[in-house]
Amino acid sequence: MNFIQGLFAGGPTDVLIQILILLATLVLAMVAIIIHEVSHGYVAYLLGDPTAKNAGRLTANPLAHIDLTGTVVLPLIMAIIGGPIFGYAKPVPYNPSYFQNIRKGELLVALAGPFSNLIQALVGALIFRLCTGPLAALGISADILGIIATLAMLYVRVNLVLMLFNLIPLPPLDGSAIIAPFLSDKALKKYYSIQSYSMVILLIVLFLVPYVTGINPIGIYLSWALNLFMPLLLGA
Repeated sequence: MNFIQGLFAGGPTDVLIQILILLATLVLAMVAIIIHEVSHGYVAYLLGDPTAKNAGRLTANPLAHIDLTGTVVLPLIMAIIGGPIFGYAKPVPYNPSYFQNIRKGELLVALAGPFSNLIQALVGALIFRLCTGPLAALGISADILGIIATLAMLYVRVNLVLMLFNLIPLPPLDGSAIIAPFLSDKALKKYYSIQSYSMVILLIVLFLVPYVTGINPIGIYLSWALNLFMPLLLGA
């Protein structure tokens, strides 16, 4: 059931709960996306590239990172249609010419984003387990713990989706950098030549293919992975 169907199916209380969950998920997604992007820039900085720092992008200020389409509109659309919530912020600039080993440096910078989402998911899982275990035994209000546990669970889910989605090996997603070190210079040039068309390809796979064929390959992949990792992290 997607968000719109849920609104018509529920009573006033259910509608309010769904709206609050939607808003909370969008806020958590923004936080996760911003940390993802800052991680790219910070690893580049550690490797000797000051580009992101000089551009003022190594900051927690959301105004420096939010892209209206990728950080707000896209996650909102995905939430409304019932799909996995993901998005993107303004890409953090970096200059690989600063790296001693360009291929290795680009790989580390690319993986920094998904790795940050994994760390965030683990933090969320820890908070969830504390709320449903040790903290519950201390007599803390069940309502308060329930709210925190719900937010933690949403944070885990959002970060897993962002990590798994970005690991898809299609430029400009981070997963494309995993393939790059194994390609020859000639093959790498051809591989990156599709980057100018990659967003169109991605949108076709995300929206057109499911609409025409009734099959959502990315949705199937994300659902399978979430069904595997969510219980593993949350212990539920």
